[in-house]
Amino acid sequence: MAGLRKLVPLFDRVIVQRVVAETKSTGGILLPEKSVGKVNEATVVSVGPGGRDQSGKIVPVSVKPGDSVLLPEYGGTKIELGDKEYVIFRDSELLGKFEN
Repeated sequence: MAGLRKLVPLFDRVIVQRVVAETKSTGGILLPEKSVGKVNEATVVSVGPGGRDQSGKIVPVSVKPGDSVLLPEYGGTKIELGDKEYVIFRDSELLGKFEN
């Protein structure tokens, strides 16, 4: 998001960029878009400060920029900044975080 207006997510929201599916087989054959399928993995780009608990205390989000996460099949809010597409999710909607 460098060089553009920076979008900072609010509360417990997380901005992610989906991992692009391979469109070429290991043998070099181009695969049709329908056969590739939707990739539910993304990289965290930006996170909000966190949500508030019942006592008003801020609870930080569970991921940080650069983390690789598993997304739900549906949901999120798509946004375009410049020529890139991002998706905003609530921290609680993310299904998991990949460990290295």
